[in-house]
Order: sequence, then C-alpha cells, then structure tokens
Amino acid sequence: MNSSSTARMTTERLQALSEDDLQSLCEATHAAILDGGGFGWLSPPPHDVLERYFRGLLLVPERQLFVARHNSVIVGAAQLVRPPRNNEAQAMSAALMHFYIAPYARGLGLGRLLLTEVEQCARAMGYQILNLDVRATQKDAIALFRSHGFHHWGTHPSYARTHGQTVSGFFFTKRLQDDERIVPAHPQDTSTPIPAAGHADVTGHSLTLYPAIDLKDGSCVRLRRGEMDHATVYSDDPGAQARAWIHAGCRWLHVVDLNGAFAGRSANTEAIEAIIANATVPVQLGGGLRDLDSIGHWLAAGITRVILGSVAVKNPDLVREACRLYPGRIVAGIDARGGQVATEGWAETSEMKAVELGLRMRDVGVASVIFTEISRDGMLTGIDIAQTAELANALDIPVIASGGVGSLEHLEALRAATTRAPGIEGVIVGRALYDGRINPADALRVLS
Repeated sequence: MNSSSTARMTTERLQALSEDDLQSLCEATHAAILDGGGFGWLSPPPHDVLERYFRGLLLVPERQLFVARHNSVIVGAAQLVRPPRNNEAQAMSAALMHFYIAPYARGLGLGRLLLTEVEQCARAMGYQILNLDVRATQKDAIALFRSHGFHHWGTHPSYARTHGQTVSGFFFTKRLQDDERIVPAHPQDTSTPIPAAGHADVTGHSLTLYPAIDLKDGSCVRLRRGEMDHATVYSDDPGAQARAWIHAGCRWLHVVDLNGAFAGRSANTEAIEAIIANATVPVQLGGGLRDLDSIGHWLAAGITRVILGSVAVKNPDLVREACRLYPGRIVAGIDARGGQVATEGWAETSEMKAVELGLRMRDVGVASVIFTEISRDGMLTGIDIAQTAELANALDIPVIASGGVGSLEHLEALRAATTRAPGIEGVIVGRALYDGRINPADALRVLS
C-alpha cells in the first residue's frame, strides 16, 4: 500500500467491501461518470446497479480492484485485468481498466499514487507488459499516463460515441520488468516525445531491493548459514524496523518467521502484526505457512504475498490450490545447500535440484521464486550468481536472489548479471544493511 507523508492519502488493493466503502466507491464512480471519464457508461446508472457491479467485481478472479482514499474515504479506483488462463500467448500482459479519480479529489497526487500501486502489483505478479486504452478527450489522464512512462502506440479514430459525437481513442503500453520504455512501433509518430529512461542498459536492468526482517522470539535477527544457534539480534521492535526501511526508501519488505519455519506454523504473530500495522509498502511473508488457513489468514491481514518453502517440496498440490485461490500472491521460496533443495527451516536437505523445483512451481502457478544458497546466507561473501542465473534462465517468472550480499560490489555484480539472466527481478539483503556495510540509499542507487 502506498501512502503520502501525512497518511491522509492512501491506495490499496480492495478484497472486501464494507458498507461505508461501498457507498463512497459508488459516489466517486457516479461523479467520475458525470465528468465523462473512467467507465463506459455515458450517464450514471442507478445506485443499486453500481452496488451490484462492485460486489460482483470482487468475485471475478481475473480482475483486481484498487482504490484511492482521501481521509479514509474512497475517491478513486482502478482495475487490473489479467488474461484468461487459457491465453498462454499473452500471459505476460495485463490491462489497466476503469482508472479514475473523482473530480472533487483531483489535484492531490492521488492519480499518481493509484497508478503506482497498480503497477507494483502487476510487476509483483510477474507481468511484463501493462496495457491501457483511453478516450482522446481525457486529457488529464493521458498526461498522467505519459508522465508515468506509458508509450502511445496507436489511435482508433472511432473509439467511442458520446453525446452524439464519435471520439478517437489512444492505446498505451508500458514494459514493467525493467521499467524501460517500449520502442515505438511507428517511429515517425513523434508528436509527443516520451521521456528517456532513467538509466542506461549497459549494466543490466534495475532490481528491487528487499530488506530482510527475520523474526526470532519476537526480535529482528540475522542467522549465519541458517543456523538458529548463530543468531545476531539487531532490533527488538519489528514495527520500528519496518518504518526505518520504508523511511530509507525501500518499496518492499521481506519478512521471515524463523521460529515458524522450524515449528511448521506461525510463531511470531505479534511481531508480524506490528510490521503490517507500520508498513506503507507491500510486504511478503514466509516461514511456517503450510496450510490454506494460515495462507488466507495472513493475506487477509494485509500481507501482499506469502512465501511457501518446505510445503513446495512436500505438498505441491497445496501450492497449486493456493495459487488458484490467490493468483499472483504466492511465491515459492527455494532454499538450497550445494544445489540441493533444503526444507524444514533449512534443517533437512532433499535430493531435488533447485531448477527442478523451480520448474514444478512455475507449472503450478506461483508468481515468482526466491532463491537462497544457504551456505552463503549471512556470510557476506556474495550471492551465488551462477546458480541464480541458471534458475532465472530456466524459468519464465521472476527470480529474487538471496543469501550472501556483503557489499555494493556484490549488488553491482548481480545487476550486471541481468544482461545474461533478465529473469532476475530483485535481491534480498539482510546483515549487510543492519551492520552498516551497505547504506540503503547507496543500494537503491546501484540497483536502479
């Protein structure tokens, strides 16, 4: 979830509708339709029609509803639409639809916040392309999309008919995985130049920084080689630690319940709840999540993605069902020691290879994979780039690297590796951030 500095403006994915939210959502939609944007209706339908529409929308698995709030009241919305599961040829693309901010809430920056929220979710789900179309008369929306890096690739001269007149429509697209602008299909169309990308591609594409918050007995710790007896405590206030990483500019948090990983069930419940309460960015959680009830509980509580580790090896059917129930929100955590997959909080090693498990998890529908070479975790000796790249090149879903980052040079090397392994999406960093070897601002600069 994104938030302004005053916490008066927020955006989020909406998974349930309270009566108050339903009413404010319908009122904002009514105002947007009257203003001529956001929906296909030419005039607002009856209130009960809008209520049924939004209640039904939450039941459609291919659509996700996002909302913008001002002082906790919904004043805008957008929908992220994924292709049907049988459309394999376009599985990498998602569509942004019905994007609007009510006229009475414009000029506050909520449109940009909402667009960023949808993009982050689409990127987290592994989509590479985000498409949208818009009436040519919606000048403010078009300016927002252009400023956000969307490329205008085509125009339909008879896109819509409104108030007795035919209006044209514009088609836009944006590449998400490296946030680069799409090369125009028609270079001669230079009527509206697109801003240049923020970095050269000669050193690989940008990566997401995931600061690690590992929880043991309610405190933030780091282990060496995954051994619980070798834990260093860095903070006894997980909520404050979450705020610190967000204040430093991090746009994701990576949380692991270490006790839960060994016990097979969530153990640091209060600490996790404190992180959720203090987080204004997406949070992914792993450790001890081995049944649908616990997965559903934490997703409903505010976790953006859950990480399934041991259960991925021992119960792939459960992972498949979780992916069906919560598309785009299930991540496979593949931990390996010497190339062999480890389970039970790294206490046991299986005979399965990391790439084999990665392919199985891709096939059951996980959004991405986190790969950790345990022998390097917490040792500050650098990521096993060879294994990470091998896995990334074997899969067509994003791979997040983990284990061993100890310097900016390690991050630079990983980013350079994306030129030959573009499937690497981000990196988890723990001990090096906590002990000051890497400054978060420097890490973000190197990775972006």
